[in-house]
Amino acid sequence: MSLIQVKRTIRQGFINFWRNGWVSVATVLIMVLTLFMVGTLFFSNVVLTSALQQVESKLDVSVDFKLDAPEEDILALKTSLESFGEVGKVEYISRDEALERFRERYKDNALITQSLDEIGTNPLPASFNIKAKDPENYGTISSFLKNDSSFQIIDEIRENQPTIDAINSMISSARTSGLTSTIVLSIIAVLVAFNTIRLAIYTSRDEISIMRLVGASHSYIRAPFVVVGIIQGFLASIAAMVILWLPLWFNHDNVLLSFVPIFPFANGSSASESLGGPNLLNYYFSNFIFIFLLLLASGIILGSISSIIATRRYLKEHK
Repeated sequence: MSLIQVKRTIRQGFINFWRNGWVSVATVLIMVLTLFMVGTLFFSNVVLTSALQQVESKLDVSVDFKLDAPEEDILALKTSLESFGEVGKVEYISRDEALERFRERYKDNALITQSLDEIGTNPLPASFNIKAKDPENYGTISSFLKNDSSFQIIDEIRENQPTIDAINSMISSARTSGLTSTIVLSIIAVLVAFNTIRLAIYTSRDEISIMRLVGASHSYIRAPFVVVGIIQGFLASIAAMVILWLPLWFNHDNVLLSFVPIFPFANGSSASESLGGPNLLNYYFSNFIFIFLLLLASGIILGSISSIIATRRYLKEHK
């Protein structure tokens, strides 16, 4: 296709877009909603991934030892754990240190401090807080402890693996829900754009007949309508970027996106306070080009697919 033909194609595409003004606007609005959901899904994934990382950083395996457990046996187990490949860090809290921490924590509670004084002995056990290199390894660490020869000095092992499994399941369900909503809206957008292009084709049916009579190829006839789809996707992506930016700009304290249906915060707490997530406004600007290209590509693909399907069907029906 020559440069002159390309210019004519683009010009005809803009003419077709403006000729069906309100229908084109309706199509762009539907595509904006779809791209908005794509952007929402993107930011939701950022927040959920950050939340999971924050939760994982707080997970550990806690081990309480029997009160009569010899300290040398406890330290020997600590050395054994530190040499275990899945273990990242082992914090040992002696009985005296546990008592000191307990007193400091409840120093303003006279009833508890008096009760400790009346007991006269230290009722708190020594313990380990064990961090794994990978959150998936906590079960392996627990099995290692249960099978170790020093297991008889252990009173209780508290695992947090069920917590991380539950959070993973919740996040997986949230992502699936968001993806399903996006797919449904994408189908609606394609159908609306399809009908818009069909209307544009019907309006230009005489021109198409003339082009076919003079031997124009199907690709040449189809090109202006594909341009219409690209224009719709381009405008929709710009509008979606603005709509995504607005809630972030109005919520300077980084409140989680109000349009994200996954983690609503009715009490108005910020995402950083509740989930330890990133500042989404800063994230938006630092990844502006990538997000815009993501929405632009999605919009152009939606518009182009609907245009190609509509023109192919029309040309097939009117051979």
